[in-house]
Amino acid sequence: MKDIHTATSFSAVSAPNGMVCSVDDLASRAGVSLLRKGGTAVDAAIGASAVLAVTNQHMCGVGGDLWALVHVPGRDRPFALNASGRAGSGADLERLRTDGLPTMPFHRDPRSIPIPGCVDGWLALHERFGSLPLGQILDDAITLATEGFPISLECAAATALLENVDHVDDYLSSGKAEAGQIIRRPGLGEALKGLESGSRESFYLGTFGQELIKFGGGEFTEQDLRKPQADWVVPLSIEAFGHRVWSLPPNSQGYLCLSSAWIADQLAIPRDPNDALFWHFLAEASLQAAFDRPEVLHEHADGAMLLDPSRLAPRAAAISADRTSSLPSGTNDGDTIYLNAIDKDRMGVSLIQSNASGWGALVFLPESGISLHNRGIGFSIDPTSPAAYGPGRRPPHTLAPTLVENSDGELVALVGTMGGDSQPQIVLQLLARLLVAGQDPAEALAAARWRFAGPESNGFNTWAEPSEVILEIEGSNPQLVSALENRGHKVRSLPANNGAFGHAHIIKVQGERISGAAEPRVSTSGAVGH
Repeated sequence: MKDIHTATSFSAVSAPNGMVCSVDDLASRAGVSLLRKGGTAVDAAIGASAVLAVTNQHMCGVGGDLWALVHVPGRDRPFALNASGRAGSGADLERLRTDGLPTMPFHRDPRSIPIPGCVDGWLALHERFGSLPLGQILDDAITLATEGFPISLECAAATALLENVDHVDDYLSSGKAEAGQIIRRPGLGEALKGLESGSRESFYLGTFGQELIKFGGGEFTEQDLRKPQADWVVPLSIEAFGHRVWSLPPNSQGYLCLSSAWIADQLAIPRDPNDALFWHFLAEASLQAAFDRPEVLHEHADGAMLLDPSRLAPRAAAISADRTSSLPSGTNDGDTIYLNAIDKDRMGVSLIQSNASGWGALVFLPESGISLHNRGIGFSIDPTSPAAYGPGRRPPHTLAPTLVENSDGELVALVGTMGGDSQPQIVLQLLARLLVAGQDPAEALAAARWRFAGPESNGFNTWAEPSEVILEIEGSNPQLVSALENRGHKVRSLPANNGAFGHAHIIKVQGERISGAAEPRVSTSGAVGH
């Protein structure tokens, strides 16, 4: 199998003192400039995240959520931050069911818009690990919002979704946006300026908060907005591929990154990633780990129980080298950004922020111009479900950044991706390429990928009918397709360089050397070293 990029066109970046990888070179450079000013990896991650909230609002923004893992040398485990928002106190499941909706509304409905947690996430990270003033950290993002930034090819193409959406003149002032066109977002710039003092009230109780309350029509109250949406939580981990792998606990689906890696580690995975058995075993591990996700993932789920070997061992035992496994009886692609950062002291940050789907709920607030996410689509409308929509509840979340340490607790790699339900599947492939096949970050990222998709997938309903999922393969490889079909997989080929297979970044630490690469499937992505 050929990689989607050759070594001459795409290779890892090396640096001694630090690195930031993201989907936008402007963001990566903003983060590294903060490292050069003496900032920590967290300062760099916040700065890069804020720039992405300006330049990549089709994928993320201050109107969305954020999760992060922070490795601090000498600590026995990473710090884990859940900055995913809660439904407003006006959330009313009975009223929603009375409206006859079969699922949570996807667009333009405040019931699928939990209170955004991104800004609270920045503030929590900065309070604990920041060293530079927040105003300095946000300066590049503010400048790009007020003075303008060149819109990327991907974001320009995504503006096609904004037809008939209100308050998007900054994107469509001259009709269809073209790549390289200068976009100015002054309302967002003002919202960011209000955060320079580190005061959350300027955001949640200021213009943004008042606009959100008005749009919600009773869904949100000022008291709801006074409650911070960010919590420090206990991370989850497993031993796999000779390393300790960390991710976030529920309501994140991070347990799937870990459980699928544990299952895969029980199998005789070939070291050659071009072997069809490499693909088959990883796909089977993902399927066995995730088939019951709708039933088991909710904000109060017991992450340790979900990773218990007594639960996972039968799933690993069900996997065969020559056929697809049966599942136990019973019970559009997401738009998100992942970034990672590391500093000279080897503090490492693995961070994801998201709108959920493309442009989120397709709601832009009139004065601030901030778009709102639609992460509430993860709620269930079944009143008996532990993930049911209700006041103050957090929905199941697809965001799942990961972090890898060696047996001595030293940082080895920061890995993550966007991709809705596909995130754990992509992370598993990258972990196996790094830790089993021995590929470097660029080789692992450039390689063709696979993902599971439902018959009518929107990127968030993959596991509604797990027995009907299709294994989608990136690029044309008839020999591989035939080998997988002969084992019982339902296979569909998609074009190479397809955003459906995620936007991932990897930073790897090898002694004094840091090497990293940013997603090659995106025209603007950048891995910048210090």
